[in-house]
Amino acid sequence: MPKLQAVIFDMDGVLIDSEPFWQMAEYDVMNRLGLNITLSQIAETTGLRIDQVVEYWYARFPWPNYDNAMTAQAIVEQVVNHINESGKPMLGVYTALDYCLEHGIKVGLATSSSTTIINAVLNKLGIRHYFHAIQSAEKLTYGKPHPEVYLNCAHALAVNPTHCLAIEDSFNGLIAARAANMHTIAIPEPHLANLSKWVIGHHQLSNLAQLPEFLDSFSS
Repeated sequence: MPKLQAVIFDMDGVLIDSEPFWQMAEYDVMNRLGLNITLSQIAETTGLRIDQVVEYWYARFPWPNYDNAMTAQAIVEQVVNHINESGKPMLGVYTALDYCLEHGIKVGLATSSSTTIINAVLNKLGIRHYFHAIQSAEKLTYGKPHPEVYLNCAHALAVNPTHCLAIEDSFNGLIAARAANMHTIAIPEPHLANLSKWVIGHHQLSNLAQLPEFLDSFSS
């Protein structure tokens, strides 16, 4: 790995245990629209921007009176409510963030989620002060797996992408970070950890509590 200058975190599923919130909200809204989709099918959209999620399902199961923005907003509102009520940090979040700051490593956030979701998460976990740059794919032409949000974050941090380490829980996110020419760590959900697809990442960890030891192994 080239000399590390920045760690860029994905948010949902990496910093906060919010993927179940997304899945529940997506399941509820889509089934109210008449789509008979399962929670296992919903996992297919992990890492995509919310408008892409709605577009994804409409392309497969078109429904009348299609309104992408309204459907996306209904899902986002449910997710925000879940975060505010019961959002919890993923294991090792504070340990990993403290390590980066203590070792002079810049910290970035690159997420497909909207500003509304970002604010809800940062406020709920009390971690806003850790970040030197926060970038959302919300208003970009393309969300993940396109690399733009990661490239924008590296630019905001004033760090060459090759000196950034991206941490992701989704396959789409890993594709985005690899396309941005960043070093990558996959931290997938435990029940998905043995899938062969994670080989696309340079490394795989079980949780963020392992990050300090991992980074120490590269600096020693």
